[in-house]
Amino acid sequence: MNNTDGSPFPTRLKQARIMRGLSQKQLGILAGMDRFVASARMNQYERGVHAPDFKTVIALSQVLGVPTAYFYCLEEELASVIMDWKASC
Repeated sequence: MNNTDGSPFPTRLKQARIMRGLSQKQLGILAGMDRFVASARMNQYERGVHAPDFKTVIALSQVLGVPTAYFYCLEEELASVIMDWKASC
């Protein structure tokens, strides 16, 4: 994990964003952030400097097409199962 509290969120967020081929700014804007702060906020989330509130997590989940549980999954194998489940829906 790349942050100080050990949360998997920053790593999972970056993985999902890259899988969708979005820049930090694009993702932030699509999730409803002001275009002037979108890139900086997403960068802070991906570095684990700040954590988004749950409303923002839901918006990110919807934009990226991943279940919210994916962001908080510690185990790689379980994260893959979650993504496989989402793909089968």
